[in-house]
Amino acid sequence: ISGIVALTLSPALCMILLSDKKHKPNAFFKKFNDFFNSITNKYVNVVKVFVRRTFLTTGLFIIILIGMGGLFQRVPTGLVPDEDQGYLLSLAILPEGAALSRTASVIDRLDKQLLQIPVVQDVMSFSGMDIISNAAKTNTSTLFVMLKPWEQRKKMSESSFGVVRQIFGLGMGTPEGHVFAFNPPPISGMGNTGGFELWVQNRTGASNAELYGLVQQILHKARMRKDIMGVNSSFNINSPQLYVSVDREKAESLKVDISELLSTMQATFGSYYVNDFNLYNRTFRVFLQSDSDYRARPEDFSEVFVRSKEGEMVPLTSLVNVKPEAGPQTLERFNGFPAARIIGSPVPGVSSGQAMKSILSVAQEVLPEGYTTAWSGTSYQESLVSSKSTLIFLLALVMAFLILAAQYESWSLPIAVLTAVPFAAFGAILAVWLRGIANDIYFQVGLITLVGLSAKNAILIVEFAIEKYKKEGLTLFKSIEEAARLRFRPIVMTSLAFILGCVPLAISSGAGSASRHAIGTSVIGGMLIATTVAPLFIPFFFRWIVVFSEKLSKKKARRGR
Repeated sequence: ISGIVALTLSPALCMILLSDKKHKPNAFFKKFNDFFNSITNKYVNVVKVFVRRTFLTTGLFIIILIGMGGLFQRVPTGLVPDEDQGYLLSLAILPEGAALSRTASVIDRLDKQLLQIPVVQDVMSFSGMDIISNAAKTNTSTLFVMLKPWEQRKKMSESSFGVVRQIFGLGMGTPEGHVFAFNPPPISGMGNTGGFELWVQNRTGASNAELYGLVQQILHKARMRKDIMGVNSSFNINSPQLYVSVDREKAESLKVDISELLSTMQATFGSYYVNDFNLYNRTFRVFLQSDSDYRARPEDFSEVFVRSKEGEMVPLTSLVNVKPEAGPQTLERFNGFPAARIIGSPVPGVSSGQAMKSILSVAQEVLPEGYTTAWSGTSYQESLVSSKSTLIFLLALVMAFLILAAQYESWSLPIAVLTAVPFAAFGAILAVWLRGIANDIYFQVGLITLVGLSAKNAILIVEFAIEKYKKEGLTLFKSIEEAARLRFRPIVMTSLAFILGCVPLAISSGAGSASRHAIGTSVIGGMLIATTVAPLFIPFFFRWIVVFSEKLSKKKARRGR
């Protein structure tokens, strides 16, 4: 299409536009031109004042820099925004030791309640699965809640974040246990749930009971915070268990091989690998295991016998001691140390960075010496990115400076061009602060984009000012005035066209809208300030940079003599 237009319509349009005939604009365009000319004159008058009033202009610029720094401190940080991905995760936890059948009956009722939510399309549940620790537990169940398409969910209460809150409400009405809901992780593969993942590491060699007590203190204090919700841990030491000890002396006296006794217990109450066999060009594994009805109760130990070396059947109960106790179902390690994982989510309107600071402050308040914390999943990536975003922005400035230095063959003029960048950064951070968006990767992408876009506006003024000053011989003040007058309209028109092109990003909805909001809002805010405010200051910086560069040149010339 571009090629066809270039070969047919473009030449004809060029002939019309570039003809010597003077066309009278219609009334609308005449009024628009008059209006724009008045704005241009006012702009040039302000530029004259700013160029000559050094202290006023410098003071205003310092105020903008201070405001930008303050906003960067106030705007919460994050890795990537939580998106409405069309589904969410839920975890139901019953009391420790609850049977799988009991868990399944509770989940069946919860499934029906979830399907009554208007925006829920399907629910898929897995009883006995703990998505947090990736372990099989009879008292837990994981639910995948599929939502209706985005175009059918316009209200905030119908988004995945609103449904999460509704599920928490359903959990409050489930007396059998706790029900939690999470958005999936914003980056697939980084963690099992959205929100934060904090590990409490036991580096003292203390018991699991002490670690459990500290984790419970953290959970208790964290649940009192108003900026985080759904705080929970997969670490628990109250699961009912049976401790089986073998009476080795008695087994020796009855001539029972210990390995035979242990394999019998494994085959009866667990599973025992026998061998492999081939059938139908496939390999199958053979496991020995008793039926569930014969290994469900402690009394079933009395029904098991072990063959001695003399061929006699010895009852298992005469060789082992069985006593009930409580202990953890799963033991996890992080960085090689015994650890407990704490998960949670920020409440709506709070960024992930704020939620991480909140839970970390609680942990540091509770944990004694010898216990440390560590992040995992997206929380770990966010902790790394937050310390490198400034370096990336500075590298972008250095690259822009080097490109401009090569273009102008000067080390001083690129500085005048890049003075527009702080105004764009101020506009970007102000826009996301007013809209409640976090300082995340998408905002930083928009910020780096603004380096080139804001420099483009400055180039239009600086390039014409240099031409007027060095080639046409005008005075420095007159060159700056003419350049500002000539290039104001192109700056405004090209910037407005770009801003209007980014509006759909800032107001989009549906899948991935949060990331588009971050980029669109930052770019629009940055370009608005870079278009309305920066052109007032660029001529001032250009003037002083030219003055200083000429003084340096004269000093070098004197030294050369």
